[in-house]
Amino acid sequence: MKKRITALVVSMLLIFGALTGCKSNDNPAGVKLDPNNPVTITVWHYYNGAQKVAFDNMIKEFNETVGLEEGIFVEGHNQGDVTQLEDSVMASINKKVGSKEIPNIFASYADTAYEIEKKGYLVDLNKYMSKDDISSYVDSYIEEGKISSNADELKIFPVAKSTEIFMLNKTAWDKFSKDTGSSLDELKTKEGLVNIAKKYYEWTDSLTPNVKNDGKAFYGRDAMANLFIIGSMQNGDELFKVENQKVTLNLNKENMKKIWDFYYVPYVKGYFSSYGKFRSDDVAIGEIASLTGSTTSANYFPDKVDSNGKSSKIETIVLEDPKFKDGKDYAVQQGAGMVVTKGTEQEEYASVVFLKWFTEEERNINFCGDSGYLPVKKDANNIDTFNKVIKENNINLNDKVKKTMDVAYDTLKNNTLYTNKAFDGGRNARKVLEYNLYDLAIEDRKEVEKALKNGKSLEEATKKYTSDKNFEKWYDSFSKALKDSVK
Repeated sequence: MKKRITALVVSMLLIFGALTGCKSNDNPAGVKLDPNNPVTITVWHYYNGAQKVAFDNMIKEFNETVGLEEGIFVEGHNQGDVTQLEDSVMASINKKVGSKEIPNIFASYADTAYEIEKKGYLVDLNKYMSKDDISSYVDSYIEEGKISSNADELKIFPVAKSTEIFMLNKTAWDKFSKDTGSSLDELKTKEGLVNIAKKYYEWTDSLTPNVKNDGKAFYGRDAMANLFIIGSMQNGDELFKVENQKVTLNLNKENMKKIWDFYYVPYVKGYFSSYGKFRSDDVAIGEIASLTGSTTSANYFPDKVDSNGKSSKIETIVLEDPKFKDGKDYAVQQGAGMVVTKGTEQEEYASVVFLKWFTEEERNINFCGDSGYLPVKKDANNIDTFNKVIKENNINLNDKVKKTMDVAYDTLKNNTLYTNKAFDGGRNARKVLEYNLYDLAIEDRKEVEKALKNGKSLEEATKKYTSDKNFEKWYDSFSKALKDSVK
């Protein structure tokens, strides 16, 4: 009798399993695909150079393996840079004349994804991912993707992350440090960096004794917004305090003065500078010797400098980005994730299948190794695993990327990664951080250069710009601009 009951129960369970559409941890929604009638998924991204090659190779591999077996065909389309990608997506959503159909997946930062989420276009990824799936990713990367008014919904899929590093022309540094006795230890703090930049300017100026005030800038940085956001965290304050997508600005004047003294003051004095679109361009023409940039910019740091009609090879030093003196251990967490737009259940599920496949530990490391990104799963988030996969797959990383990844993993180990939560007006606020002080520094440096040409000393030419009065003027205008951006 017991055997009959047991057999009956087993039969009922098997029947129930068939009726529920084969739901499993890998397919919690129970979606069925047909390999004989594959669903096509479009992905819009902004990867260029080595990153694009790596991503295209991944798509090809997926289509020839898992995609072929399950009935999924992925098409990748580069949309230019991040801004061009955002413009293309918004044009599609707003159905502008000449725009393309909205893609199934597109790369997006949290601020942009939040604006599109408010329009109701994004899929809650929880529907197609098990709890085990989600818990396998780095917690802070998952939290960044929870941009909905419903705090439990996951709208951004983490695929690759980055942080900031400090890169230095070793060839230029060796000459400078030999003559001045300067040490790399001085570059551990932002205050030390300013002192080094001053010495470098004076040293390069001294090389041409017959020409006054022609010293070279030592440093430049990409992503000014990160300086404000992470600089505030290092100095004990969260610039954007966000609750329920509403922001409270924390404009601590003392912290803003530290940022002013670090960036604006040395910039107008000629110790820092910016010329091209990216600071790696400036290193390539010999206008600066060092920069703060993303780990993904490592491939773009030059191998040679072309200056004054001469070309010379250079070596590279990679360090952790300098912190403010006595600052807390925070570093930036950045890198766009992928969002899935609403479509048929098959399209949504197929999109998530591809993203889960793309971020499997070994595969994600392969992609990151080629492009300077950091993998997103916990099991892949250490240098030993990274090096093991790179070795096993015979991936030949160039010296710059090797150094960068070593420093990047040290940064992860030694710091808390931070990115602000998405909020109403976030895109506009970031633009204020990105350009307000940056543009002012460029304009005022031009005026200083005019004064120098007219015979004034550097101290005389910069006095009114580096004064407390000028800081107060900027702080008031900056505060107003930031407040207006989030109204």
